[in-house]
Amino acid sequence: MSAKTSPAQSSSAHSSPAPGSPAPGSSAPGPPAETEGRVVLDQRDISRALTRIAHEILERNKGAQDLVLLGIPTRGVPLANRVAAKITSVEGVHVPVGSLDITMYRDDLRMRPARTLLPTEIPSGGIDGKVVVLVDDVLFSGRTIRAALDAMNDVGRPTSVRLAVLVDRGHRELPIRADFVGKNLPTSLVEKVSVRLAEFDGVDSVTISGEVAP
Repeated sequence: MSAKTSPAQSSSAHSSPAPGSPAPGSSAPGPPAETEGRVVLDQRDISRALTRIAHEILERNKGAQDLVLLGIPTRGVPLANRVAAKITSVEGVHVPVGSLDITMYRDDLRMRPARTLLPTEIPSGGIDGKVVVLVDDVLFSGRTIRAALDAMNDVGRPTSVRLAVLVDRGHRELPIRADFVGKNLPTSLVEKVSVRLAEFDGVDSVTISGEVAP
């Protein structure tokens, strides 16, 4: 389960980042957990959101020329692959997809237990001179994306970098904005947004729990 929570909640690899550590929102693959909270996106909703993101990327880029998608592990990677597949189905061209681990670039690295390094896989054509779209599951404070931009400096120099997220839950701490958003989901800091994907969890869903009673 991939979850973005407030710092007041328990911490795990991806389910309880300090505000804005969306990347740790992706836990290691494991058996599907029981669905908790209110479902805000189901399988069809997620598919439609990714289809819309794919079309918006193509419209913004005026086609698939020079596009590279880099997913932020864990759940940003399958999302990037899904978006690339949708772009290919429209344009009929292959869109390179890779992954970009941000573990060693996190600004809370010294304050948390050691983390397992996740794969960084850059497509064979590299990213120099390319239009890179970073893909993540949940955008929270923006600190994960800042770390991703730092990590990217070590692997190449793209022409431009854009950001696609399945869910934007708000509470930004840095001046970072997503270019392509599947769903804007206003939340409070006590709420937890959990993303489950079939590749890791056996089901596609986005849930919100810990909601404040009206």
